[in-house]
Amino acid sequence: MQFDWQRLFLSADGRIGRQEYWIGFLMILGASVVLKFIPILGPLLSLALIYPQVCVGSKRLHDMGRSGFLMLLPYGVCLVAGILAGVFGGLAAMSGMFAGHSAAVGAGLAGIGMAMAMLGLGVLLAFGFVIWVGVTPGQVGENRYGPEPMSMADPSMPAN
Repeated sequence: MQFDWQRLFLSADGRIGRQEYWIGFLMILGASVVLKFIPILGPLLSLALIYPQVCVGSKRLHDMGRSGFLMLLPYGVCLVAGILAGVFGGLAAMSGMFAGHSAAVGAGLAGIGMAMAMLGLGVLLAFGFVIWVGVTPGQVGENRYGPEPMSMADPSMPAN
């Protein structure tokens, strides 16, 4: 049995096991790292990797008996953390602009520290989500998302 890479990366339907999830996740992560080294075009192409990541994660969540819409959770957390970081960073910049004494500098540094804390928390929560999805066993047998996935290494064995 040959593995269907197109189905792994371009379809959110069905279920995949932990092994397939990690293979897909690491391939997308590797492509993302490579794209970071391509000026201008790389960041735009990195945005195109969101869809395959959502497809891989959704199928893994389906295997756990959960909705694929949970894949939007880490993106939402990172978006909110980014907005809060921007707010705290902006407030820090404004407080430093309007006053030149040491209290303003301290307030500015505190705002920048809060911005970094928000970004760090967002990244930590997204990382925790990836680990949770990758290590939690799937449901045994068929569920509402389809039959139990078979292992890539041994198609006669369940993937979970």
